[in-house]
Amino acid sequence: MKVLVHLAPGFEEIEAITIVDILRRADIDTEMVSISDCLQVNGAHGIEVRADFCIGRADYNNADMLVLPGGLPGSHNLADSEKLAEKIQAHYEKGKWLAAICAAPLVYGRMGLLEGQKAICYPSFEPELKGASIADDIVAVSGQFITGKGPGVTMDFALEIVKQLKNEALAKQIAQGLMKQC
Repeated sequence: MKVLVHLAPGFEEIEAITIVDILRRADIDTEMVSISDCLQVNGAHGIEVRADFCIGRADYNNADMLVLPGGLPGSHNLADSEKLAEKIQAHYEKGKWLAAICAAPLVYGRMGLLEGQKAICYPSFEPELKGASIADDIVAVSGQFITGKGPGVTMDFALEIVKQLKNEALAKQIAQGLMKQC
């Protein structure tokens, strides 16, 4: 299993780092990808993170899932990246997993990929989820999409990814180790 977590200037640090941490605890090969040509990416709250790869060097062919952390202006920066849109479209057409949390599901919504899917995002961004049925849940799984509501549910979101890519028992084991109800 391989997951690529995308970092854009202004990303939500809690979401990006928590997702990477939990997926690595599950022994899922997880790489952070900068959507620019610079490995250093500044988050929405001034925390600088060094990505593993820039978008032009990451191996998308072997990725099982693409993940988009939210945050502002990070989500808009993700949506404005033509290179990322190409990678997402190709991944979507292969029927592989796509995940996004907080405001980032707007990327899939603007691309028209959520048509007929159940999805959730940070409140007030729902109009961006074109064609989706807005879920009442904090995390929604629909088709090849996993979406999450916001920073406060990042652990739940990451554990759902573990459940979908590996299994529920491992997700529960990791949750217990984190003192998290699952």
